[in-house]
Amino acid sequence: MTLFEAVILGIVQGLTEFLPISSSGHLVLGEFLLEVKFDDISFEVFLHFGTFLSVVVVFRRNIWSMARAVWLKVRSVLTGVAAARGSEDLHLVWMIFVGSLPAGLAGLLFKSYVEASFSSVLLVSIMLLFTGTALFLTRFFRAGRVRLKWGDALLVGLAQALAMLPGVSRSGLTISTAIFARVDRSRAAEFSFLLSLPAILGASLVELKDVSSQANPGSHLGIYLVGAATAFAVGYLAIKFLLEVIRKGKFQYFAYYCLAVGLLFLIFAR
Repeated sequence: MTLFEAVILGIVQGLTEFLPISSSGHLVLGEFLLEVKFDDISFEVFLHFGTFLSVVVVFRRNIWSMARAVWLKVRSVLTGVAAARGSEDLHLVWMIFVGSLPAGLAGLLFKSYVEASFSSVLLVSIMLLFTGTALFLTRFFRAGRVRLKWGDALLVGLAQALAMLPGVSRSGLTISTAIFARVDRSRAAEFSFLLSLPAILGASLVELKDVSSQANPGSHLGIYLVGAATAFAVGYLAIKFLLEVIRKGKFQYFAYYCLAVGLLFLIFAR
């Protein structure tokens, strides 16, 4: 892999991980167009870590507030001193925990099937059409409530599990599902990004175990770091951009892109 290819794929990862157009699908299509095939998955681990850091930086205040809420709860249990009830930050932690369960379970049960699906450009095309349809349908749903319920978290978690398939946008489907459940759009986006943290970190740790078995995973370390840095910078900008798009009520506009790319590669796949 060349430095140029690492930067291009880093840009693709950073944009598509958070914009609702499927990062996995575009990486498959990018490898197809660039005719790049990896001997191992080390580079993908670096890309995922770059996008993980971009979420941490953008939502650092939310993450700090949730971490503080958890610490106060733990301290109250250890000391026997009653903690303040009704913490929204602690409630959000529980929602993220519930929402993370479906993808974690699906990853354990269907890992080999999901990995096999990444070789199919046809499947990516069909799933992009599915993502585009879900995004388009959000235009028919009005503003909802800010506080998530247990059922909302579980539904969004199931959507995240389905997004393990290439071509299904994780951010697109999770945000759309929350909107379908009548959650406020901005809150839906915030929850989707925070929910991505355990998903990205968990997937990276699983992949890291496989990386350690490779003969020489560090032989292209410089190029991999450039790809990760690119994914981080572009991912940061993509999150900021998407939050603004959602605030302006234009989230469904991404549907047209997904539908167009899905149809285009559906033709190529044949």
